[in-house]
Amino acid sequence: MLQHIDTIIVGGGQAGLSTSYYLKKQGREHIIFEKAHQPAQVWRNRWDSFTLITPNWMIRLPGAPYSGDNPDGFMSRDALVQYFEAYIEQYQLPIRYGIIVNSVEYLGDGYLVRTSEGDYQALNLVIACGLHQKPKIPPFSGNLPPNIHQIHSSHYKNPESLPPGAVLVVGSAQSGSQIAEELYQNGRKVYLSVSTAGRFPRRYRGKDANYWMEKMGYFARTIDDLKSPKDKFAPSAHGTGKDGGHTINLHQFAKDGVTLLGHVRDIKGEQILLAPDLKENLARADQFEQNFTKEIDAYIETQGLNIPEETLPKLTDGFDVEEVLELDLESAGITSVIWATGNAFDFSWINMPVFDQDGYPIQDCGVTRFPGLYFVGMTFLCTGISGLLAGVGDDARHIALTIQEQSWLRSFQHKHHTIL
Repeated sequence: MLQHIDTIIVGGGQAGLSTSYYLKKQGREHIIFEKAHQPAQVWRNRWDSFTLITPNWMIRLPGAPYSGDNPDGFMSRDALVQYFEAYIEQYQLPIRYGIIVNSVEYLGDGYLVRTSEGDYQALNLVIACGLHQKPKIPPFSGNLPPNIHQIHSSHYKNPESLPPGAVLVVGSAQSGSQIAEELYQNGRKVYLSVSTAGRFPRRYRGKDANYWMEKMGYFARTIDDLKSPKDKFAPSAHGTGKDGGHTINLHQFAKDGVTLLGHVRDIKGEQILLAPDLKENLARADQFEQNFTKEIDAYIETQGLNIPEETLPKLTDGFDVEEVLELDLESAGITSVIWATGNAFDFSWINMPVFDQDGYPIQDCGVTRFPGLYFVGMTFLCTGISGLLAGVGDDARHIALTIQEQSWLRSFQHKHHTIL
C-alpha cells in the first residue's frame, strides 16, 4: 500500500537532522529515513581516538550551538555521538532507523520513494546522505597477497586491532595522516604513501587556522570562487585535533622514522609499485602552508591588528629520504595495508537526470530543477562548509524555507485554479 507524506528526508546525519529541525518548526509533516540502526553511525565508525579537526566553536547545528567550556578544543568521537543523541531527543525529530531507500523517481506531482519497508509518495524529497557513502579503494587492492590484512580507514579502530608488524598507510589527507601518526607513536613501523593534500598550521599568530579562514572569507566561498568545479573534491589538508590539536607535518614523520613514499600506482603480488612524486607532494604541502600564512599576514596588516609576528618551523627531513619506486611487502615486514583513499558517492538509485558528468547533483544552493527535489549536506552546495557542522544549518534553513515558499505557491495556484 502506497503511503503519502508531505516531505521525506533521506539520511539522518547532520544534514538530515538540521533540515528536520526547520521543517518541524514549520509544523510540516515529514519523516527521516536512516539506513543505520542508531544515531550518529558515521561518527561511531571512526577510530577510537578520533576527534573533530575543527574547533568546538564551529559546532553550529540549528538550535544546538556548542555551549561547553572548551570552545577551542576538539570534540571526541564519543562526545559527538552523545551530542547527536541529545539533539534528536531534545527536538523529538521523526527519524526512522534501518530503512534503506532503494530508488526514487519523479511522478510529475511528487516522488515515488521505494524503501526496504514499503513505498511512499512525497511532494518534497530532500537528499541528505552526503558525499561519503562508501569507501573508495583502488581496484588493484585485489592484487595484495591474501595474508596481508587490508582495511579502509573508515574501518580502522586502534593499533591493537591490527596484526603485529609494519603498516602501509595509503593516502595522507586528514584520516591517513592522523592514523599514520597514531601508529608510529604507538611503536609501529609505518610506511606512508603521500598524496597531494596540503598542510595547514594548527595555530598561527595566536589563533586556530579555522579562525583565520572564517575571518578571511574562506567559509563563504562558493563554487564560482574555485579555479575548477572539480576542486570541490580536493583532499582535505593535514591536521588533527587530538591532544588539544597540533600541526601535522610529514617532514616530522620522516624525522621520527616513518618511511615516506610516493603514491601507489599498482600492486603486483608482494611488490608495491610507486610513483616518483614524493618530493613534489611534500613541496606542494609546504607551499600550501606558506601561501596560507602569507594570506593571514596580509589580512592582519590590512586590518591593522596588533598581533605579534610568528615564524613557523621549517622542516626539510622528507626531502632527504631516498625515493622508493618499488616496495617489497615481505622485506619491509608489512602485514597490514590501510586504504586512506577517501570515500565515493553513488546516486544511481535516484532515477532522474539531475547529475553532472562527475555524478554531482546539478543544483543551485541545493535546489534542483525538479520541483520539490533538494540536496543538503554536500560540500559547495551553497558554500565550502555546506557539508560541515559549521555550515549545514544555514543550508538546511534555506531548503526548508524554499519548501515552505513552494508549498504556499502550490496552494495559491490550486485555489486560483479552483476559482477559475
